[in-house]
Amino acid sequence: MNHKMKKVATGVIASLLALSLAACGSNSNSPAGTASNGGSSSGSKVTLELAISKSSQDSAFVAQDLLDAFEKETNIKVNLQLLPAEQTATVLQTKLAVDETPDIIQYNLASAVTDLNLERNFEILDSEPWVSRLLNKDVLSANDHVYSFHVSQDTGMQGVVYNKDMFKELNLSIPTTFEEFLAVCEAIKASGVTPVFMPFKDNWAANIWPAAAFADYAAKNDPTLFDELNSNKKKWTDIPEFANLLDQQYQVFKKGYTNPDILSDSYDMAVGKFLDKEVAMMFMGDWLIENVAEKDPSIHLGLFAIPSSKDASLGASPLGGQLFIPKKAKHMAEAKKFLEFIASKEQAQKIVDSQGYVSNFNDVTTPKLPDYKQEIVDNYITPKKTVLTTDAHMLVDRSELYRNLQDQFAGAKTPEEVLSAWNDKFAQLMKDKGVAGF
Repeated sequence: MNHKMKKVATGVIASLLALSLAACGSNSNSPAGTASNGGSSSGSKVTLELAISKSSQDSAFVAQDLLDAFEKETNIKVNLQLLPAEQTATVLQTKLAVDETPDIIQYNLASAVTDLNLERNFEILDSEPWVSRLLNKDVLSANDHVYSFHVSQDTGMQGVVYNKDMFKELNLSIPTTFEEFLAVCEAIKASGVTPVFMPFKDNWAANIWPAAAFADYAAKNDPTLFDELNSNKKKWTDIPEFANLLDQQYQVFKKGYTNPDILSDSYDMAVGKFLDKEVAMMFMGDWLIENVAEKDPSIHLGLFAIPSSKDASLGASPLGGQLFIPKKAKHMAEAKKFLEFIASKEQAQKIVDSQGYVSNFNDVTTPKLPDYKQEIVDNYITPKKTVLTTDAHMLVDRSELYRNLQDQFAGAKTPEEVLSAWNDKFAQLMKDKGVAGF
């Protein structure tokens, strides 16, 4: 999802960005060398097939000037297979199953684990030359192996997007407890503005609060909790605090602090709501801030942690939009050469500069960050107040959980019933996947 956020990186998230904020090391890698006839004994030009969702066709990795530069240097052409956004997973599952395998796939690491059978279908990239230059392997890794490629280590940060100017006008401070958050909502509502926009027609949006809140609870109270859930040593219904955290989000709605039509309002309305200053806050990722800024840079938005507990950590979703090479790629060597080309110091620096990425290479410098992103670094990353969201720990598809959350806001399920229904579905999905303990 950027909403694209659909996200298994492990490790200490606080180390994600801090190492890269200054210019690092001086060792430089030369770009990938010229492929001799593209690796073809016949001398014909090799064409790589790169599959990507239509919703991601503005990805920096498929910019035409980059593809042209790669072709000029290596004599290898890259052809894009644009897949329907709503059917990307299904189409890729089919291609992998019937051996119509693209040479490269752009997808999300967490979703590749749950949707595309990562270990069975994709090449381990541990020995690729660019891996030794990574500042943070974890954001590209699963099960202790590097499976994916990206020039950035900047994950999507998830919390409460808020209008900084409205807060200033109303003399409001960032809330650090749930009670303080409700007080902020009351003050904003009194000013005539809707405090929180909930676009829960898109059911994944209802998971932003619990995904961060559950992870914050586990990190503070039971660091092994997700391992125990994934081995069936604990059930989702065994953690009473989870129900309380679901009820918190529901109370924001019940107290009248949201748009009334939460189950018919969709995420694609969010940018407009902030542009028109109809709403002050939204439980979402920092990608929303970027989308609003593109339309109107004069609107100052920021991000603070979901206030589910006192001084909660900011949620960090797994990095999205990585490149993968299937094990059955028809042009394996050339596909790896494409990754090596993008990873070269020259090309990676161009991408990092143009996209405002936090570099993941020790010889590529992070550019000056936008104000909102620098604030996230200063307030959360540097002081180590971030936590990987619950999604990063999940081994199965989460869409049924999202539907259950919708049911809660329709009044059809209590928080306890949401957890019970999800526990049953989760157990079945884990059993179907063959996970030990289920």
